Amino acid sequence: MTDLVAAVLASCDARPDAAALTFGRRTLRYGELARRVRATAASLLREGMRPGDRVLFSVRPGPDAVVLALGIVEAGGTVVFADPGAGEALFRARAALAAPRWVAAESLLYLASSGPFRGLASRRGLELAPYGRLVPEARHLRAGPWLPGVPKRALSVGALAAGAAEPILGPATIEQDALVIFTSGTTDAPKAVVHSRESLGAGLVDFAAGVGLRAGQRVLTDQLMVGIPALIAGAHWTMPPTGANPGARPEQYLALLPDAEVLFAVPAALDAMLRALDARPELVPTRLQTIILGGAPVLRPLLQRIATRFPDAAIRAVYGMTEILPVAIADGRAKLDAPTQDGDWVGRLVPSVRARLAQTEDGGDELMLSGAGLARGYLAELPEHPLTELATGDLARLDGENLTLLGRRKDMFIRGSQNVYPGLYEPIIAGMPGVADAAMVGIPDEIGDDRVVVIVVPDRDAPRFPSAEHPVARAVAGALPGLIDAGVLPDAVLAVPELPRAGRSRKLDRATLTAQVRAALEGVG
Repeated sequence: MTDLVAAVLASCDARPDAAALTFGRRTLRYGELARRVRATAASLLREGMRPGDRVLFSVRPGPDAVVLALGIVEAGGTVVFADPGAGEALFRARAALAAPRWVAAESLLYLASSGPFRGLASRRGLELAPYGRLVPEARHLRAGPWLPGVPKRALSVGALAAGAAEPILGPATIEQDALVIFTSGTTDAPKAVVHSRESLGAGLVDFAAGVGLRAGQRVLTDQLMVGIPALIAGAHWTMPPTGANPGARPEQYLALLPDAEVLFAVPAALDAMLRALDARPELVPTRLQTIILGGAPVLRPLLQRIATRFPDAAIRAVYGMTEILPVAIADGRAKLDAPTQDGDWVGRLVPSVRARLAQTEDGGDELMLSGAGLARGYLAELPEHPLTELATGDLARLDGENLTLLGRRKDMFIRGSQNVYPGLYEPIIAGMPGVADAAMVGIPDEIGDDRVVVIVVPDRDAPRFPSAEHPVARAVAGALPGLIDAGVLPDAVLAVPELPRAGRSRKLDRATLTAQVRAALEGVG
């Protein structure tokens, strides 16, 4: 069994003078990181935090956020990641489900969600819940200086970390909740995954080992689920500046690469960086040892471009999901050599995951997952209904410990002789710059084949009616040949104002979408 915070602190104690975390010009060494985490935990306990207390957490990535999150968990609390950009109604629903006793937020977020500033934020399209009074009885933690809108008795995150790092009596157990992550759902039924200290510890230790992180390596990422494994491995986690977006502004990100030895990116972001490097080959980093891809399927065209651009770098493709991360890790060059006609090989199962196949009613084999890395369950269903096995919805094949994905249940159409599973490609498209939502459908033609159409919802200036000429539709059409398999490149890309969704879960209504796309294409024709 592996405890998340214990694994990080053990790494800190083993190398106190080594650089742990760099953000801009500020670097925390491992010894100082450990002292701050322990001091934060002790300070929170002195302030009245109790095991099981949930903390609504809206602090941007940075050293203070990392220290605070680890300190909360070390004190026995639970970090509830809360995205202020979700919209006020959904944010309130999520907060109500989480029932936090504490709220942690940026001082600027308290300011922007109060008084006249809240109206200004609303006029700029950001509907913020009033952080200072969202949870009436909550204790507040502020990251940054006191500003108008910050509750007067809010505790300074910096002051917590500067306190005495006293020994913690009666430490939290490894089974206790550590993290709540909202994944989907509606204002009526928000959906959140609950991880324990053990499930996170098991998964993130497997991640560090599976991608080959080593002590002293400089790891560039803003993702907590990559940075924490870097700390566990004794690596030097480098965080990009706030707002740096490799997908939207790859040129800015290129300046961060010369010192990086390990880079994590989602496929769409790495595609954007590769295109920027094509235009500026003199900026190609020479120290890069490992490229880690995750967050969406990693397919052959992108892997080929990475292997060509970085012939000496190791490539690791990570398959996982919110409920269990990682599930499997593939060597990118081995993945290039794997046969493609019968599915997407996603690598070997990591040690903390157990997998089996369950036959579906239509004769397919659905991937079922369990093991130490599996989340405790869903917040609305606990403690009565813990998650003991996850039905992934992925059709798969198991060859010993090797896992091959065959697509998603019931979401398949045919082009020529090729089965097309939209679930393999939609996450990649949805992660592209300017895209808020995406789907792929097949429109049957007169001979029974399917015309492949990609539908995107722009994140701004969406068209009133389906349009192939919208800038986002044209940009996606131009970028897809480098991201997805040639056999499934779309016949058309349409931008639409929104995707049709149905039911309490707001699941994509593919039948309605297919009818809408068919009508739009007939109108164009």
